[in-house]
Amino acid sequence: MKKKDTSLQVDQRDRGLQAKVKRKKAWGKAKIVLATIVAAFFAILFLAPIVLTITNSFMASSEISANYGSVFATNSNGGKVYISEKVNLKFIPDMVSFSQYITVLFKSPEYLLKFWNSVILVGPIVVFQLIVASLASYGFARYRGRIREIVFFMYIILMLMPYQVTLVPNYLVSDWMNILDTNWAIWLPGIMSPFAVFLLTKFMRRIPKEVVEAAQIDGAGEWQIYRKICMPLCRGAIFSAAILVFIDYWNMVEQPLILLNDSEMHPLSVFLSKINSGEIGLAFAVATIYMVPSLLIFLYGEEYLVDGITYQGGIKG
Repeated sequence: MKKKDTSLQVDQRDRGLQAKVKRKKAWGKAKIVLATIVAAFFAILFLAPIVLTITNSFMASSEISANYGSVFATNSNGGKVYISEKVNLKFIPDMVSFSQYITVLFKSPEYLLKFWNSVILVGPIVVFQLIVASLASYGFARYRGRIREIVFFMYIILMLMPYQVTLVPNYLVSDWMNILDTNWAIWLPGIMSPFAVFLLTKFMRRIPKEVVEAAQIDGAGEWQIYRKICMPLCRGAIFSAAILVFIDYWNMVEQPLILLNDSEMHPLSVFLSKINSGEIGLAFAVATIYMVPSLLIFLYGEEYLVDGITYQGGIKG
């Protein structure tokens, strides 16, 4: 009887453990499903404006005016009017039209001029900021000292400041250097921005000292250590910095408005805000074209971006 009682208790305990394991698995699956639903909801919420912009760029001007005309309507004094009816947000056009793109790309070269202004302003900033940041970060990571730590702390303070705080000093310095109304007024502050220096320095400091010491034993100099060890190991961080810097300066508005008085030199980001209510369709088309470089760079460098943020330094196997 005792053996039967013991085996019965063991069976009951096993059944209880199995039931508990099943409940845990069911709860784990439920959490995954719930997290997926929440993530999908926010993904749709964040992607909706982008999808709306792209699809509406293929609408005819008459359809856009019928859907959104009340939003941009003005009264006799030039002020906004009260919207008494619901705005019709349409994601699928009644008839696909390329008239907006034909106007932007062929009939109105002003938009393409502003697009190339953006490329000319942002391209050198990304390239030379990474060059300056990689060299400065190597110095901060390889050599420690009170003076270097103070300088690096000042870099962090500058990075924490919003650009609007340093805009007036940048204007005064640009005026003193006589580079106002030139691309250099945008290039120089951008190239010397502290963000990439901070990111790459933190990344380089995670590289094991043993790797550098082994290279020194093999006779490698500072330039060889920088070029053949630090740069390959920091590839993910460099791509991450390049993507973030590009997106930041691609969308800049305040700097050109303050430092460039000549509207012919303004980038497309500034020009987009000046499109009037009669060119709503053109605004959708120009905004779509303006998003293409950022989307392509992000999609191409997504793997590097994640790797640069999550990788903790050292040698990967």
